[in-house]
Amino acid sequence: MPTDPLRDAISSQVARLLKEERQKRGISLNSIAEIAGLSRQTVSYVEQEVQSPSLDTLLRITWALEVELEQIIARARKAVLMKRGANLEREK
Repeated sequence: MPTDPLRDAISSQVARLLKEERQKRGISLNSIAEIAGLSRQTVSYVEQEVQSPSLDTLLRITWALEVELEQIIARARKAVLMKRGANLEREK
């Protein structure tokens, strides 16, 4: 599959937001993994962008965090588009 810079940027932002939400709640990787029914390594790989998560994995992590996946994706998309808009303005 060819790379898509927008998709890649949003994926990166989703990973960052998942980690941010976990840390904001003071929940360890082990706890999230246990609640989500995933390995600690899987959650860590998602947060570090080592592994592109499946939809099931994303749903499990967001369920464990008690946050809606749709909200995470919307926030990630908005952040990426705002950053791109700011970069385009600077180039003018």
